[in-house]
Amino acid sequence: MTENPRKISRRGLLAGGLGLLAAAGGGGAWALDRYVLDHVEVSGASALTAQNVVAAEASGDGTATANSYSSSTAKISIETVSTGSGDDKITYFVADVQVTDATIVKSAFANDQFGENIIANPSAIASSAGAVLAINGDYYGFRDTGIVIRNGVKFRDSGARQGLAFYADGTMKLYDETTTTADKLLDAGVWNTLSFGPGLVDDGKAIDGIDQIEVDTNFGNHSIQGQQPRTGVGLIDPNHLLFVVVDGRSKGYSRGVTMPEFAEIFVGLGARTAYNLDGGGSSAMIFQDALVNNPLGKGQERGTSDILYVAG
Repeated sequence: MTENPRKISRRGLLAGGLGLLAAAGGGGAWALDRYVLDHVEVSGASALTAQNVVAAEASGDGTATANSYSSSTAKISIETVSTGSGDDKITYFVADVQVTDATIVKSAFANDQFGENIIANPSAIASSAGAVLAINGDYYGFRDTGIVIRNGVKFRDSGARQGLAFYADGTMKLYDETTTTADKLLDAGVWNTLSFGPGLVDDGKAIDGIDQIEVDTNFGNHSIQGQQPRTGVGLIDPNHLLFVVVDGRSKGYSRGVTMPEFAEIFVGLGARTAYNLDGGGSSAMIFQDALVNNPLGKGQERGTSDILYVAG
């Protein structure tokens, strides 16, 4: 959710601190209920999707190496990039993804359940979904706003910020959630939406002012600015995507990047559109069930509510 150091974990310190407040009643009990306790709205979310959407079927299992994958429906190559040195070193991972059908780029929820405060490690979500490649998503479960369309199914319709829409024709667009509805987006051919931000690149150019944006102002949120670990997704051409994860907060390995620096990474890679996702300790890239990056220099994933993945 936020990209500044979180308090041990969203459940850890929040559960402890808010537990004391809950004992006192009043607002503390509300906060505990709102930000810690699971609120499952939909169970078996992937089955619901399968009942309503005709999904593309991969033909063949494909072949994989340590940093690439190829099948009749997807080609993936992963590159590790390091720049700078010492305390100014930056390390990030670029997955170049080309698919023949945009609907094999999917989303999956922690525990296959939609709702608030439901989390699992990205690798566990990816394994359950059968993902070839995955990155953490927008942590939709930490808030109750935003437009959430996943794999062609509407789960939430409460526009609040700049969102990202993936279309079934392989294109991708930034949009203002407050000026439309989930139903209108579905009618226009949207396959998935993400609600975090901000947008990084539009029409091939880094967007101005992104170093001043706050994504949320809710309880427990902090600025996403500064040099941070980050996760983002971009589009070069229809059906040609970029998944990028930057490690950070680790001296001598990777300091993280500012929002404008993150945008310039995507511009340098040829992205026409790019969007920032949840970052900090949540930033994770999973390939063939293995963690690719090194979150916070500790090699440990942090639970999140969703992933964006390639089915292969």
